[in-house]
Amino acid sequence: MAQTTKPDARPPRPKLAADRLLAAPEFATEHTQIRQYLAWLRVESGLSGNTQAAYLRDVLELRRHTTTTHGSSQTLAALSARDLADHLAWLRSRGTADATKAHRGTRLSGSTITRHLASLRVFFRFLRERGTITSDPTDALLRPTRWRKLPEVMTVGQISRLIQSPAAAVALKPVRRGAAKQDDANSGHVAGAIDAALRQRDGVLLELLYSCGVRATEVATLRTDDIKPELGVIHVIGKGNKQRLVPIGKPALAAAQSFLASGRKVLLAGRPDPGTLLISRTARALERVAVWQIVKRHGKATGLTAVYPHALRHSFATHLLSGGADLRAVQEMLGHSNVTTTEIYTHVDRSRLREVVGVHHPLERKRRGLPPIYPPPPTR
Repeated sequence: MAQTTKPDARPPRPKLAADRLLAAPEFATEHTQIRQYLAWLRVESGLSGNTQAAYLRDVLELRRHTTTTHGSSQTLAALSARDLADHLAWLRSRGTADATKAHRGTRLSGSTITRHLASLRVFFRFLRERGTITSDPTDALLRPTRWRKLPEVMTVGQISRLIQSPAAAVALKPVRRGAAKQDDANSGHVAGAIDAALRQRDGVLLELLYSCGVRATEVATLRTDDIKPELGVIHVIGKGNKQRLVPIGKPALAAAQSFLASGRKVLLAGRPDPGTLLISRTARALERVAVWQIVKRHGKATGLTAVYPHALRHSFATHLLSGGADLRAVQEMLGHSNVTTTEIYTHVDRSRLREVVGVHHPLERKRRGLPPIYPPPPTR
């Protein structure tokens, strides 16, 4: 007799982070304006959901500081360049001895302060385009100087250990014990199959992060039909809904196809298919936070510190350039709109820089017994 499936009684998916920020009580008096700003970010600017939330969170920080210094009746549109400069100075004091008691905490980095300023520029540009203000107060603000921090890169050996970690991992959760022995055997079999499927999923996740250099959000939203085995590429939707094709290595492709054929079906267990390649124990699409947790868990299991999804992306780019890959090709695979963003990886491989000096510097060539590149100056 065929079994009838129960209707999907799961609650609806939660709202996006930006939508949840709209409900902040600080936005009560300007809710309509902030709601229009969020719609403008989505429709006219085409920013990703994470960027929308970050921009809105920075405006919320400005709203809170304005309420503290000027009162709740002060509107954001009435703020001057001096008010915004004071706000940025207030952010810089965070985590320092000069910080107020209510604002002591983790010190903000220079890149975070720069992002705050970028968020304010976008918000006040919106107000000016809508005619709410006649002049943009952020025009008078100088962008703070920010040193470019070299990305952390893992060695090939470290990445090999990390990728092999899921296969060597023990069951993630103990088997639930039932009352009857038969129930114990059945539950143990099911739990073992689910844990094996989760380890298989984690292996695919790590393979894709390093093989394709994708971001955490990109790999979480990767759909099953985005794998193109006949072309040897994956279809990636990046920031601002920009699309690109990224080559996928044979180990990563084989792992993905094996997961699709076995482990993913175990996790679905007859439940509605969310369409994404990587799914959770309850057959839901993975969130970006879950991707971070999985990577950090396996990094800790292999004795590696400071392992996060972007570290695999950094390693992907650095190892390609170290092997002689073209900078423009790496830029396209990473989805960078500007090649200067990709150039940071050329400064990471110190061995390659030393080799460049050794081959081209006249004194180094002489020390190595190599012929001079440039002719000696004429003698008088």
